[in-house]
Amino acid sequence: MLNRDKLYFASDIHLGAGGYAKTREREDRFVRWLDTIKADAAELFLMGDVFDFWFEYKTVVPRGYIRLLGKLAELSDAGVKLYFFKGNHDMWMFDYFEKELNATIISNELIIERNGKKFFLHHGDGLGPGDHFYKTMKKIFRSKFCQWLFARIHPNLGIGIANKWSQQSRIANGKDTEKMNLQQEWLVIYCREVLKTTHYDYMVFGHRHIPLEVELEGNSRYINLGEWVNYYSYGVFDGKTFKLEYFS
Repeated sequence: MLNRDKLYFASDIHLGAGGYAKTREREDRFVRWLDTIKADAAELFLMGDVFDFWFEYKTVVPRGYIRLLGKLAELSDAGVKLYFFKGNHDMWMFDYFEKELNATIISNELIIERNGKKFFLHHGDGLGPGDHFYKTMKKIFRSKFCQWLFARIHPNLGIGIANKWSQQSRIANGKDTEKMNLQQEWLVIYCREVLKTTHYDYMVFGHRHIPLEVELEGNSRYINLGEWVNYYSYGVFDGKTFKLEYFS
């Protein structure tokens, strides 16, 4: 009998970035990783930007990614609970994954407690100080009116424009790493502000594309999951401790 007792976390796979060949290579690697966790995973948290672009029309979704979706369906059918977080690249998720994969869609943060450990989970975009332009654009893109307008565009044109735009992203152009001053890192600043009022054992994010662990006040930890273009990093909680690991 399978002992499903682990929580797995991954973010920023950015399928679609870099063209078809690179996407297929990245998808194959990610699917191989999913295959290694299917025996002991209880829950899988996909914490945003799984896709470099995603929009669900009423009867149409972007083509491709069939191997990933098939493997996720296999995990769901085996009893693994799936969570999809809306990232800044794939914020236009609605109910497709809920219906097809029995997944839970997370628009902002998710707070959970497992084995006495409290988790704060968020993709990481739009948090902390600064970046006011993006925060404004996020409100616009997430508005019902903006989504309604985009849905009026024929998929061939709408998805084509969006895919062209996504190719300008930093990860599509190999600019996905940057040096950090941890004292000025805005997600660390955000975590420290939150911890002033509420304790979390683990505060887990994606978005920044750098696998990172930072010890915070009160035995809390900030964890960034990294990405799957260069690092192939992920998080795993075994019921006692949270670890960042890498898939070769």
